[in-house]
Amino acid sequence: MATVVLVRHARSTANASGLLTGRLKGVHLDDTGRGQAERAARRLSSVPLAAIVSSPLERCRETAKALVGEQAAPPKVVSERGLVECDYGAWQGRALKDLAKEKLWKVVQQHPASVTFPDGESMAAMSSRAVAAIRRHDAEVEAAHGPNAVWAAVTHGDLVKAILADALGLHLDQFQRLHVDPASMSVVRYAAGASYVLTSNSHEGDLGWLAPKGGKKAPATGVVGGGAGPAGKGH
Repeated sequence: MATVVLVRHARSTANASGLLTGRLKGVHLDDTGRGQAERAARRLSSVPLAAIVSSPLERCRETAKALVGEQAAPPKVVSERGLVECDYGAWQGRALKDLAKEKLWKVVQQHPASVTFPDGESMAAMSSRAVAAIRRHDAEVEAAHGPNAVWAAVTHGDLVKAILADALGLHLDQFQRLHVDPASMSVVRYAAGASYVLTSNSHEGDLGWLAPKGGKKAPATGVVGGGAGPAGKGH
């Protein structure tokens, strides 16, 4: 089983100004975001990434570029449309404080599986394509690099939450219970018939415990009693 590190893009100019920019072009990381991306990259510097896959939007590509900069043998960043931001339709470009007054806002919070944004995408469709893209790339990475391979996917907050919800076996209506901050990392390992969330919304600490250990198999998951953990390293 390969291991994917889900990276939400670092803080953007839109995040800082409270706008829901969706797929608008020209949204870049701000100064805080660039620092966040660099710190995230250092956390993964001791983990040889077999692949880096990114949403095509600028804020994700810039975060992915930071990851590349700390890799000893950096892979080429692969752009993946399946990981692009949700199409928020008529909501795109509006202030979050104004959107919170819309009747649909409460539905987005409580029953997102039933939501289709005006002139945009449904949250169910967003979840489906994101999960499909992650599982497809994970299978490709494992086939090419073996079951101990680690790779990174850089995408957007709602997509990371949807992927985590799927991995945890949660209904999409429960995905708002998950929290995913800018530049945070969440780690998922897929196996035949099961998936495991190793960590979520992680901000600090070296992730070197994810690095493949020679020919050894990846640490077992789902162990009764919890197991001994990855070589005694805390995370």
